Amino acid sequence: MVASQVHLVRHGEVFNPDGILYGRLPGFGLSKLGHRMAQAAADDLRERSRPVSALRVSPLQRTRESAAPIAAEFGLEPVIDERIIEPTNRFEGTRMKRAVRNPAYWPYLVNPLRPSWGEAYTSTERRMMAAIHDAFDSVESGDVVLVSHQLPIWVAHLSVAGERYAHDPRKRRCALSSITTFERVNTDSEVPTDQAEPPAHPGRTPEAQRLVEVGYVEPAASLQSAATDVGAV
Repeated sequence: MVASQVHLVRHGEVFNPDGILYGRLPGFGLSKLGHRMAQAAADDLRERSRPVSALRVSPLQRTRESAAPIAAEFGLEPVIDERIIEPTNRFEGTRMKRAVRNPAYWPYLVNPLRPSWGEAYTSTERRMMAAIHDAFDSVESGDVVLVSHQLPIWVAHLSVAGERYAHDPRKRRCALSSITTFERVNTDSEVPTDQAEPPAHPGRTPEAQRLVEVGYVEPAASLQSAATDVGAV
């Protein structure tokens, strides 16, 4: 037996009055509104009446704080998983609108398809897929929750959907404290190992055991309009 579903939960709003692109910087925790958003995600998971057997969390402060109400709700001890952390970003610590006007940063903008300003999308996809599949295999039954960040969750969605990784960050469907849910499907006819074709995307599992996205919800939708930091980078 393995996990029934894996839920990717994005963190709530971050307290960021100066509009810094915080990335992996320490000291950026949730705002008061962000804590309410995190509670809304925990409430949504509780209301599903599904057992949650494990909770894995990005090591950053905002995700650990967002995981706290889920941990309390299900009596779980969060486990840090470095693979679901925010990608690296050359603009970390800057105000993005100012930085892009600075010629010193222009070399980082030459290839948005990779992207050239940080960790490659393919690298993020590989580590996220590994973390998700490990989550499925980590428990004997029940669901597993991974509390992560917008870009890693969106890249996981693109991978499972078979879509291109290059995208407009402003058009990601991954709101604050949203929940994206996957199931793992085993097909009836498994392909022999020596005949298996390589996956279409790096990190994609063979067709005999594939992920499908079965849900996306925004439990904190009523709070979104009050948010001043949506964190899309």
